[in-house]
Amino acid sequence: RACAESLLTIVNDVLDFSRLNAGQVELESIDFSVSDVLNRVLDTLAVDADKKGIELIGCLDPTLPDRVRGDPGRLQQVMLNLTANAVKFTHHGEVLLRADRRDDADGTVSVYWAVQDTGIGIPADKQAVIFEAFRQADGSTTRQYGGTGLGLAISKQLVKAMGGTLAVVSEPGRG
Repeated sequence: RACAESLLTIVNDVLDFSRLNAGQVELESIDFSVSDVLNRVLDTLAVDADKKGIELIGCLDPTLPDRVRGDPGRLQQVMLNLTANAVKFTHHGEVLLRADRRDDADGTVSVYWAVQDTGIGIPADKQAVIFEAFRQADGSTTRQYGGTGLGLAISKQLVKAMGGTLAVVSEPGRG
């Protein structure tokens, strides 16, 4: 079962990456609950975090509106990818997923998402590389941690398609 799930993840990543590169991904624009997305991500990863003995924390800005407009499925895909990476590369401590309110100059509200962890961290000279397809900060970690090197590339493209930006701030040994 685990092998089948791993293979399905790889196939889905390759298909998503191909669709994004071909401009064939259409985003939904529907009302949804930020709280629901945050909770689904945390629920999905709770067992993995618990097995590793790390704390998985969600933090929702109380000033966020109850409903926002966007593509909740793709947003969940991105946040699940980022948070799963944090859990994967954290051996002790915690992973924090937060959603904060940002008031835009035009009077609209945006949601600022952040994932913070106490994991292994990424050296400054490798931080840009992690968003390139089939690239990882350290190729030797592929055997230890697994992964295709597509998740962050897909996430960056999806976030851009949604009108946002995806960035990393990290320090080795500090997450």
